[in-house]
Amino acid sequence: MAVYTEISDDELARFIARYDLGNLLSCKGIAEGVENTNYLVHTTTSAFILTLYEKRVDPADLPFFLGLMEHLSAQGVTCPLPVRDREGNVLNELAGKHAALVTFLEGMWPRRPHVEHCLELGRAQARMHTAGEGFSLQRANALGISGWRPLFDKFKDKCEDISPGLHDLIADELAFLETSWPQGLPDGVIHADLFPDNVFFIGNRLSGLIDFYFACNDSLAYDVAISLNAWCFEPNGDYNATKGRALLKGYREVRPLTDAERTSFPVLARGAAMRFLLTRSYDWLNTPQDALVARKDPMDYVRRLRFHQSVAAIGEYGS
Repeated sequence: MAVYTEISDDELARFIARYDLGNLLSCKGIAEGVENTNYLVHTTTSAFILTLYEKRVDPADLPFFLGLMEHLSAQGVTCPLPVRDREGNVLNELAGKHAALVTFLEGMWPRRPHVEHCLELGRAQARMHTAGEGFSLQRANALGISGWRPLFDKFKDKCEDISPGLHDLIADELAFLETSWPQGLPDGVIHADLFPDNVFFIGNRLSGLIDFYFACNDSLAYDVAISLNAWCFEPNGDYNATKGRALLKGYREVRPLTDAERTSFPVLARGAAMRFLLTRSYDWLNTPQDALVARKDPMDYVRRLRFHQSVAAIGEYGS
C-alpha cells in the first residue's frame, strides 16, 4: 500500500472545486508506487490521478516534473498532462502536502514484458528523448555517478548484512566506473526510471509513459541502459538477448545511437545496474519491516551487474 496521506471527503471536495472538472464522484487510493500518495479520482467530466508529494520529493523540483509533462504532451508524447485550476495553477496544497492533478491514462503495465513490448518501449523512449529537446528547465541527476559514492558511504558498513562480499563488489565497481565513465555523450531530458510499471500498454500497443518524478538531465544512452536493465532480464537473472535486440532496434528506428554511445554502452549498462543496486541496498537496510512499501531485493542487480561486466561491446546485447 502506497497511500501515506489520508484525505477527508470535505478536503477533497474543496480541492476539486478549484478546478473546472464538474462534480466529484469517487476517489480511491492506489496501492502501487513507492514515492508519493496517489488517488484515482472520478468527476462528472473524466478520471484523474491525484498525487500528494511526500517527503522524498523536493518541492523545488516540482515545476520541472510538471512542466516536463506539459512539454512532452505538447510534443506528442502520450503521458499524464497536469491539470490547471481556474487560476492557472498546476500545483496546489492538500492535507498539508503539495498536490497536483494529472489526466488518467488507459492501459496496464506488463507484468512479464514480451519482445513486442520491448520494441514499442524503445521507440517510445527515443521519441521522448527527441521531444525533450527545447524544454527550458534543467534538473541535475541527483542519482547520477557523482551521487553514487556518497550514497554507498551511508550503508557500506552494513553491506555484509545483505550478502557476503557485497561491500567489495560495490567498492571495486565504483572505482572502475569513476575512472571509466563516458564524457561528452549526447544528453538531454531522461526519464531515469522507465521500469515496466511506468509504461502502459493496451495489448501490445504502448499507450503512455507515466511517473516522471526521477526525470532529469543526463546522457540519453544512459537512460536506454536503465531500460535495458529493467526490461531485458528474466526472473531467474538471465539476460534475454531477443528482448535487448528489440529494445535497441526500436530506439534506433527513431534516434540512432552515435558511435560514441555505442562504444560506451557496456559501461553505461554497468552504471545503470550500479545505480539501482545502491538505492535498493540502501532501502533494504533502512526500510522498516512493517513499512507500507515492500523492499526490492538488491541482489537482482548484482546478477545484472555481473553480466554487464562480461560484455565488451554493444553487439553482445543483441544490437
